[in-house]
Amino acid sequence: MSQPLIRPSDGELAILRVLWSHGLSTVREVHDELLKEREMGYTTVLKLMQIMVEKGLVTRDESSRTHVYQAAQGEESTQSCLLNDLLQKAFEGSAKSLVVRALSNTKSNDAELDEIQAYLDLLKARKP
Repeated sequence: MSQPLIRPSDGELAILRVLWSHGLSTVREVHDELLKEREMGYTTVLKLMQIMVEKGLVTRDESSRTHVYQAAQGEESTQSCLLNDLLQKAFEGSAKSLVVRALSNTKSNDAELDEIQAYLDLLKARKP
């Protein structure tokens, strides 16, 4: 049985995105990637990543002088956990309400809407 997923903070989620897209990374590598989007000190990233190890969000390989980190959970499982939490808290479990709100709050291009429609058609076809 897997342990429940810990919900990351915004800063932790930014670090996880780097680890998901780049794989095994040092604090310096994560920091360099984060600097492309926001101003964040190296020691702040280091401290956050140390806390993330304690929380079980990332693992750390200490076999060499420079520690290497990786996400403890995959991107999809983390997204699913966060989405389920949002679905219950903000939309009373209504997937329809969540989807309608998401689509009304963003500008989706025709290609995205076609992909969404194709997925909905696939879901309908699977229903008995």
